[in-house]
Amino acid sequence: MNHIKSALLAGIAATFAIGVLSYADAWSGHGLWLMAPFGATAVLVFGVPDSPLAQPKNVIIGHLITATIGLVFVHFVPVEPWSLACATGLAISAMLVTKTTHPPAGANPLLIMLTGQSWSFLITPVLLGAVIIVLCGKLAKLCQNRTLAASKA
Repeated sequence: MNHIKSALLAGIAATFAIGVLSYADAWSGHGLWLMAPFGATAVLVFGVPDSPLAQPKNVIIGHLITATIGLVFVHFVPVEPWSLACATGLAISAMLVTKTTHPPAGANPLLIMLTGQSWSFLITPVLLGAVIIVLCGKLAKLCQNRTLAASKA
């Protein structure tokens, strides 16, 4: 598949995934469905889907680990420059140790600590959002494979 067609399909798939989360956010009377790091997650999942950093395990577990660290810090440690730095460093180390590195998830501790999120943030938007993006990524990959197969026939 040519470069332009791949880029357009990635953009369409990202539009769909972020659209699903945006509409869920707008329609739900409670909880968030979006967070800024998901924009960067979409770049990896739809733009470079074969990258180790874009794999489902990395996306979902990477976001969960780093968000948990951010929540622990925001609830048990004062939000100060040193704690923001420590939480971010710990999150990066945790992803590397668990082999679930997903760069956009590195922003989670900062986001959570600076906005004072509650534990429910771990479920929505973090877990549900990451799962939806991964599922949309799988759907996009399936569509791309079918398009490739059709063009070869």
